Amino acid sequence: MKRTFLTNLLLLLLLNLLIKPFWVLGIDRTVQNVLGAGEYGMYFALFNFSLVLNIFLDLGITNFNNRAIARHTRLLPKYLSFLLSLKLVLALLYAALCLLVAWLVGYQARQFYLLFFLIFNQFLVSFTAYLRSNISALHYFRTDGFLSVVDRSLMIALCSALLFTNWLGGAFSVEWFVYAQTAAYLLTSLIALAFVLRYSGRFRLRFNRKIYRSFLRQSMPYALLVLLMSVYTRVDSVLLERFLPLDGDQQAGIYAQAFRLQDAAAMLGLLFAGLLLPIFSRMIKQGDDIAPLLRFSVELMMVPALLGIMLCQFYATPLMTLLYHQHLEVSARILQLLMIGFAGIATSYIFGTLLTANGSLKALNLVALAFMLFNFCLNLILIPRMKAEGAATTALATQLGIGLAQVLLASFYFKLKVNYLLLLRLAGYLLFLMVAGKISLWFANWLAGVAFLTATGLVYALLTKLISFKALWSVLKEGDA
Repeated sequence: MKRTFLTNLLLLLLLNLLIKPFWVLGIDRTVQNVLGAGEYGMYFALFNFSLVLNIFLDLGITNFNNRAIARHTRLLPKYLSFLLSLKLVLALLYAALCLLVAWLVGYQARQFYLLFFLIFNQFLVSFTAYLRSNISALHYFRTDGFLSVVDRSLMIALCSALLFTNWLGGAFSVEWFVYAQTAAYLLTSLIALAFVLRYSGRFRLRFNRKIYRSFLRQSMPYALLVLLMSVYTRVDSVLLERFLPLDGDQQAGIYAQAFRLQDAAAMLGLLFAGLLLPIFSRMIKQGDDIAPLLRFSVELMMVPALLGIMLCQFYATPLMTLLYHQHLEVSARILQLLMIGFAGIATSYIFGTLLTANGSLKALNLVALAFMLFNFCLNLILIPRMKAEGAATTALATQLGIGLAQVLLASFYFKLKVNYLLLLRLAGYLLFLMVAGKISLWFANWLAGVAFLTATGLVYALLTKLISFKALWSVLKEGDA
């Protein structure tokens, strides 16, 4: 199983490192610089508003389906017939709910117009995610890896044409940015559907309320978990825009500048989770020992995560200066806070995924509910006082708390022994990065300092065998290590 995990992880990383950083740091960043913090902040708040409620597009079906098909592959044609039709029904529910809440919170005409397209985009993203859950559950990870970058590749092409040519005959706008996303998501969903039909064979849409109730009863714990996670990870910009009537759009835009880098890092962590969920599910069903893969995953995740965190602590201001034109100092402080919280996110991608594969949804939901309430209350206190920095401080505390809670839960459910040696090695690695980071500041050129810190961090990880080329090669060659 470690060989399956590693080979497909390497493929996913290669594909996503080629495409997604260019989207996040090239296109999306350029769009914000062209539009300005206020205009982009309006879009960012609306986007996150649509994202918070998009659980009603899915109600946990994707995670439930991935786990179920990974365990019983023969169920694919049957599940596909009912779940595709259920997705269409849920799309109508989601759209109605979004528009109702938007009206209640007082959105204006232009915001409603953009929200219509963002709602449709969220449906396409959710639809594609469901289709991909079938592909990864069947362990066609290479196909899933290809699909993971199609939408961003198409958006890069479309947005580049709009930004850097004279197609529009006028100024670039938020509306055109959203239109390009719609076109890319639509084509990606059609490609994903074609692959799934190839694996499942012929089927027909079937509407059955009793079957729907059965599916939703089983998937509802997953739905609740995704909803709670969406609230505490995406509500920050919405609260900034609503709690600060004078400069809410601008503060949301400032927050977005730093959040973009954390989100880019989280995309790579999400690849771990996407691979680990079906693999952990099958291993647990077969009674295999998950401890070796768990340790292997922690090492692979935490080494680059800690390195990225420390790079942002020492070089936040130069990074913001390189990427943006406005609000550089405050964005740098926000980036430092958010990236400390990324340690919790990285931890959750491993231990939260393990608990999800085990079906420990009640415990996960209780933790998520507690921290969602904590997140909202702390934002209520800090945003009016500290604005975007308050939202970042709240995010840091929330993510670290959730990561720790999930480690404790996994240790309880799987009777995991504390690996003190691994903890000491990671602590030593973190201490080394702090010292190396201080030394790197002696370089006159900050890029040279970044290169020094990155190189010494990786060399230390290799020398201490936090990353072992020999072990990686053994896994690739023999399937075990």
